[in-house]
Amino acid sequence: MDTLIQYITAADIYITPYINEQQIVSGTLAYSTGMGTPAVSTPYWYAKEMLADGRGRLVPFNDDHAMAEAVNHLLDHEEERMEIREKCYRFGRSMIWKEVGRSYFKLIGKVLTHTKDQAIPQFSERPDARIVSELPDINLKHMRIMTDDTGMLQHAKYSIPDRSHGYCADDNARALIVACMHYSLLKDKGVVPLIQTYLSFMNDSFNPGNARFRNFMSYDRRWLEEMGSEDSHGRSLWGLGTAVKCAPSDSIRKMAAGLFSEGLPALENFTSPRAWAFAIVGLQAYMEAFGGDTTARRLRAVLGEKLFDLFKQRASHDWPWCEDQVTYANAKLSHALILAGQWIPHTEMFEMGINSLNWLLARQKAPEGHLSIIGNTDWHNREGDSSTFDQQPIEAMCLIEACAEAFRATGERKWIEEGYRCLSWFLGRNDLNVQIYDFETGGCCDGIQPTGVNANQGAESTLSWLISLLTMYKILEQEVLVKK
Repeated sequence: MDTLIQYITAADIYITPYINEQQIVSGTLAYSTGMGTPAVSTPYWYAKEMLADGRGRLVPFNDDHAMAEAVNHLLDHEEERMEIREKCYRFGRSMIWKEVGRSYFKLIGKVLTHTKDQAIPQFSERPDARIVSELPDINLKHMRIMTDDTGMLQHAKYSIPDRSHGYCADDNARALIVACMHYSLLKDKGVVPLIQTYLSFMNDSFNPGNARFRNFMSYDRRWLEEMGSEDSHGRSLWGLGTAVKCAPSDSIRKMAAGLFSEGLPALENFTSPRAWAFAIVGLQAYMEAFGGDTTARRLRAVLGEKLFDLFKQRASHDWPWCEDQVTYANAKLSHALILAGQWIPHTEMFEMGINSLNWLLARQKAPEGHLSIIGNTDWHNREGDSSTFDQQPIEAMCLIEACAEAFRATGERKWIEEGYRCLSWFLGRNDLNVQIYDFETGGCCDGIQPTGVNANQGAESTLSWLISLLTMYKILEQEVLVKK
């Protein structure tokens, strides 16, 4: 913090080029205003308030020429810059704690002396308030049952852990994400041992000989391969990046960050678009803790451009997709484009992500309005052919995460409604009107088949449900009840 303040104090001009109009806070802009440093900014909500009345200069979003002109103008006109500096400093005095406290006392005095015979306004219930009231409690019971001192087991027979298939890094990376999201939301120290177990598994998964993550481990703790797939590697980085962002302690953050950094070089030669997407989401999470890491920032841009280029090469007006088939974890590609496009920033990339997500939601919407996931028996292709079954929970999860990011980026409430529509798939609003989530065990069934529900409650399905539910709670910023 001291270093940051020194840089802001030394600067002649501070620039904040955010592309999200709904940005409601910027700590660095508050510091620059308080220290009297003139600012040039895009007109997001907080900047419009802070730089009003001549306290700075606002320029249009994504207009680098206007930004450059405003900066050069202030550099060439010292008197104007000094005038802005003085206005900023005076305004900043009202933001110190003593003055804020005084303003609260004044407000309380006004409220106490206000007449009480005012009509009570009537408010209609907001859509997101209704959604929160309908969200199930978060229940980690089955996740705990599926976890031993090695990690989380892959499969279950009904709700009973099946040891014969052992473990995989894919599921332990997802389990790490769930435990970290749970801690971030609830600050429940009871999940810290789970975080440590899953992180230990990921550490052992990394093969320093080839700088790749291994995926499959037998129940007797023997690795069954020297390296996993590109997708598995990307998913591992997603889990580790989330751990860096949400770590409950410095030791966990340092461990996750070191392992994350060791796994980055392999990304340069990857060709799988899903591996790129998983890695982008992990990189963005990592940079929320280490925003100054130039290697991570460069890789986010490189992978984002690769994914964007693939869409530009393959997509068309009636098929806005980067592949000839819509297969698995599809919305994760849209999610990655939205994230990378928002933070690089790259407007076309961002819009490609939003458009492809809209298309995926439309393609998987039944006439009755519920989510009808593309089945994995025959993938959906350009000719329009696809199967209704088997439907997998991971697809609903990826859609929900992408919708959540779209809402954070745009502020449009339709994304909350779409996210809840996808979550409802787990709760019975699906093609068979059957419940996928098991309220009694806390587990999630392994999908929908033509004959009904696959009653096995494996790791991937249960973790897909928990990530989906935690994502909805996170975006709605509500307190939750937890079954232990």
